[in-house]
Amino acid sequence: MVQGREFVKRGAPAALAAEAAGLAWLAEAGGAAVCRVRRLHGEEMVLDLVPEVPATAAAAEAFGRALAATHAAGADRFGAPPPGVAGDAWIASLPLPMSTDPGPWGAFYARRRLQPYLRAARERGAVDAAGAALVERVCARLADGDEALVAGAERPARVHGDLWSGNVLWSPHGAVLIDCAAHGGHPETDLAMLALFGLPHLERVLAAHAEAAGTADGWRERVPLHQLHPLLVHAALFGGGYGAQAVRAAQRALAL
Repeated sequence: MVQGREFVKRGAPAALAAEAAGLAWLAEAGGAAVCRVRRLHGEEMVLDLVPEVPATAAAAEAFGRALAATHAAGADRFGAPPPGVAGDAWIASLPLPMSTDPGPWGAFYARRRLQPYLRAARERGAVDAAGAALVERVCARLADGDEALVAGAERPARVHGDLWSGNVLWSPHGAVLIDCAAHGGHPETDLAMLALFGLPHLERVLAAHAEAAGTADGWRERVPLHQLHPLLVHAALFGGGYGAQAVRAAQRALAL
């Protein structure tokens, strides 16, 4: 809801509090611009209203460099929530499991990002037994630390966590991030999410990020692996063709 120069978002208090904490944590990095939370009270969060303009190539390049700086700010561990968040966060209307385990990214991604949503997608009937078996094979390779899958995850990055194109607003001053599911994760997760539903000048964003951050070799081939989580989330929420897309992403990940 828009009120004057404010945007009012309503939802469950725990989900809004986690989102507000995530936005503050991302802003602390001093990289990508983040929408400011003006106040938070119960089932309402009031944010700045971001005036939107068409994206430009220059703004896209600046966003890529800024996003690299956000990622470089790091996190305590893979699955670390933003400061002030106890327990799980949220992605859309679903719980987003965090982790107290200081282990490697592959195990975290398999156990906290793929398997919970695979179970939910199976319960909805969006993924069949054969498709689930393929996703579980991906999880097994991740848990084993297969270098073809876990490359680029030497240390936790500070990630937005739900960085599809709708959560990137283009203001007169450049890109502004909203609606995060922030945590300690893999930077390629944000990049793959940007590509999932398309983003203006995406190649400019990716090239600028790679130049600033030194993206690990083979990252483009790993895009389906990193898209597997949001596709399973969508399969759990909406069913339809998202389950089939998730299975195809698993097949492509297994080909690495």
